[in-house]
Amino acid sequence: MESKSPDEQEPRLLSRALAAQAVRIVTGFSPQEAADTVIDGVNDQGIDAIAIVGGHDPHVYLVQAKWSQNGRASSDRSAVMELLAGLRLIDEEDFAAFNPRGQHLAALAKEVMSSGPVPVTQVIALMRADEVGEGFRMALTQGEREFNRHGDVLDHRIILSSEIWNSVRQDLAPQPVNLTAELFPWFSVSEPYESYQGIVEAGQLAQWVDHGSNLFNLNIRNPLGRTAINNELIDTLLQEPGHFWYFNNGITVLCESAEKVHQALASPHRRPIMLTLRNASVVNGAQTVRSVAEAVAANDIAASAQVGVRVIVTGTREDFAKRTTKATNRQNRVEARDFVTLDPVQAAIIEEMRAELGLEYSVRRSELDPHPDTGCSVVEAACALACAHSDAQYAARIAATLDVLWERGSRGIYDVLFRPQPGAYLLWNAVQVFRSVRESLHRLRPRYTGRGTALIEHGPYLLTHLVFRRLDTEAIDEPDTQNGWAVQATQQIPRLVEELVPALVAAIDELYTDRSQIRAVCSDTARCRELAQYVLASGKTGGVPDKYRRQRAQRKRRRPNAVSVIIDKGLLTEGDPLTLTGTSATETVALRDWLDEDPRRTRATWVPQRSKPILWTADGRHYSPSGLVSRMWELAGWDEHPVAVQGTARWATSSGETLADLAWRALRDLEETDESTTDDD
Repeated sequence: MESKSPDEQEPRLLSRALAAQAVRIVTGFSPQEAADTVIDGVNDQGIDAIAIVGGHDPHVYLVQAKWSQNGRASSDRSAVMELLAGLRLIDEEDFAAFNPRGQHLAALAKEVMSSGPVPVTQVIALMRADEVGEGFRMALTQGEREFNRHGDVLDHRIILSSEIWNSVRQDLAPQPVNLTAELFPWFSVSEPYESYQGIVEAGQLAQWVDHGSNLFNLNIRNPLGRTAINNELIDTLLQEPGHFWYFNNGITVLCESAEKVHQALASPHRRPIMLTLRNASVVNGAQTVRSVAEAVAANDIAASAQVGVRVIVTGTREDFAKRTTKATNRQNRVEARDFVTLDPVQAAIIEEMRAELGLEYSVRRSELDPHPDTGCSVVEAACALACAHSDAQYAARIAATLDVLWERGSRGIYDVLFRPQPGAYLLWNAVQVFRSVRESLHRLRPRYTGRGTALIEHGPYLLTHLVFRRLDTEAIDEPDTQNGWAVQATQQIPRLVEELVPALVAAIDELYTDRSQIRAVCSDTARCRELAQYVLASGKTGGVPDKYRRQRAQRKRRRPNAVSVIIDKGLLTEGDPLTLTGTSATETVALRDWLDEDPRRTRATWVPQRSKPILWTADGRHYSPSGLVSRMWELAGWDEHPVAVQGTARWATSSGETLADLAWRALRDLEETDESTTDDD
């Protein structure tokens, strides 16, 4: 394998993975146990895996896997002949014909087969959707007759792509969570859904977090970490644990079933009730659970706090579970985006991105966005799909606010983008184009001034839409594990962007005069449609007036106090997430290991305070933007760090803009508005 090229290695590796997955399907082996059965390679004698089930009900499985990138694995009779030939070698104890691992497993298989009439199953795993032909089945049946002359021992099982993908999805699905909860005092409701409500001590609740993120599987967002609200929860637990029940709304748990144990039969409500909750999920109160766990870990005094808990047994009623989740999450700034986590389409995309491309896809607002090389978020995907749509109206609508991405119904954007479900290749290719355009615009920005700069600031979605229209997107959704389409597309994008920026600004001036407000034009659906048609039809690739191209260095304006501008203009609200960004290559190397130890170190939230507006998720304390970066350098032990840092350029919002970018944009918008007003007067 080492001597083969990557193109040759990948199909072989995928075929081996398919064989191991087939073993898991028929035996229930763990992933490692299934991998240990694979013998595919030189001298495998037509058998890709030998799985031996011991115990009181022994069984031998001989697996042959046929991988196909396009889902059209062949099913010719020769494959059956090879598998039968390998079985004959095992039956005749001719183990030397196999490779080393095959020799070992073939010998074990023969030992089990010789212990009595042990069933042997030929498993054929085919990456195809269509059923196999009659000739293939007949070859299997004829081969079985040879070994079944003295009793039925040999049979077969054919596994097609649908069963394979179902098993992969099951492997990726969150594992059920079982919780125990002792409630006292408590009361119960029997109809229409069995329910319990009472008080649980914080010490018991803190143990629930051992289940990790699966505990919040049905919640629309995971715990948000250190926020101002969560800091208050922790402070109350540590300083006034007796008051916590009064100050907190408690938590809601949904479960499939509940086993109850009463401590008093005659008067059960006078004693605690012990509940064992099967397949449970905290659907409201994730912040409370996480805060309780942190407080108890910090000081045992918090363990005595009382927490209100409500348990609802929903059985298998998924519809009611989703309605309950939605209804109980009406506080603490739950946004329209949070509810898309309940959409089965998003769950399917997560599975497909992992299964097809090995990439992560984050949907919950509280999740860290994947590293650009390892995946994307639902926000980035939605923006890319909106720009890739053939109608420019969607690029215009998201230019005003990204909130419209999550609107449902006939006038909404969400269903247009995600109904039907976009394939993993389409989504990932669109995201890569979206990113490449933004990077190209960032590089071009210093070359322009005035309306040219305004277009780069306010027109990235329209420009991305035009790039999609100029690219050949016929194969954008075709399966391509080598990422070939995206590589070719991104090579063209810098040139396309350099052509489209001057062409678009010239078109705006020509159609709507050079006194039109760029921001307003780029968020107007009718004008964006007209501009897209005009630019694409004219084929113009230049013509920017000299006044928009930066000719000489201008006197540098004094840098504004970004924090004050953001607070004065109300550009961010309390609790908005911030992420560390913009590190240099030297700093990346210096901090990488320290940041990887705890992902919370790269996260913070905004607090509208002029002196210390950043609440660091790692320790829950307030800092100035520059002060926090300097503190991180100190904690990471980076002795060769620079003397000064512009902290506002190092913390980015969820849109990707830094705090400094936000402030500059607000000032430019104000200047542009003032200029337009003066011109009109």
